[in-house]
Amino acid sequence: MISKDILKRIKKIEITAKHLVNTELQGEYLSSFKGRGIEFTEVREYNPGDDVRVIDWNVTARMNAPYIKTFIEEREMQVVFAADLSGSLNFGTRQTLKSGLMLDFTAALAFAAAINSDRVGLLGFTSVPEKYIPPKKGKKHVLRILREIVYHENKNKGTDISAAIMHLVHALKKKSTVFIVSDFLDDKDISEPLKILSHRHEVIAAVLRDPAEYEVPDMGIVPFFDPETGQTQWVDTSDTAGKSKALKLQRAKDDKLFRLFRTLGVDYIKLECGRPYLNEIVSFFKKREKRLSR
Repeated sequence: MISKDILKRIKKIEITAKHLVNTELQGEYLSSFKGRGIEFTEVREYNPGDDVRVIDWNVTARMNAPYIKTFIEEREMQVVFAADLSGSLNFGTRQTLKSGLMLDFTAALAFAAAINSDRVGLLGFTSVPEKYIPPKKGKKHVLRILREIVYHENKNKGTDISAAIMHLVHALKKKSTVFIVSDFLDDKDISEPLKILSHRHEVIAAVLRDPAEYEVPDMGIVPFFDPETGQTQWVDTSDTAGKSKALKLQRAKDDKLFRLFRTLGVDYIKLECGRPYLNEIVSFFKKREKRLSR
């Protein structure tokens, strides 16, 4: 039985996301992905001026005359969200937890996809793939995905992004756009699984962060609870040298992660709790559209 509070929350997310889609996000989503796929239709005889790169050499050899392949634009897409449901997302110091930011981001783009008649799917993961919903069309399907995210009870609290990626490698038979929505706080090497997934599909990473991960105010000695391990560690936040070292370590981890994305040709967007995520999404799609149109 779905509680009234959860229903109200999901309805609010739906209304907000649809408003964003209809007023600001729709055009950016459509133009960013328009024409990203083509579907073969038939072959025809070569005419002067045709692109020689699409000559079908097998048919040409059989017919003793040049023939080319013709295509149509495949507008319909398949969008899959790999959503991190691990314990580390239950953290946030700016009114919104990272888990809430993940839900808002997923909702906005899932509704954008549904409005464009794209299929939408979900893989919820922790240290194991916990919930897979195959891609389908429609608003009701998007609402089901959001309900699953809100209501999901984790079997595990840790994070294994590689296991989630490999699950999608085997599950997705059709070329898809995959959004990995996570804080990527996973010490395991994800480079090889990510390389395999990005070779077969279009992958976009949404990296979730909180300002406190980069700068902790001086509050004396305070407890920091790790939701993935269940352990509490007391930290002296007045230790300037210690905080500086931690900050450099966090930025070095981010730099390494972003270098990996660039090396593999994986687009990424960084989202922070407390900042308007819509502005980041629109800016990301505008830059992406500009780059793809070159």
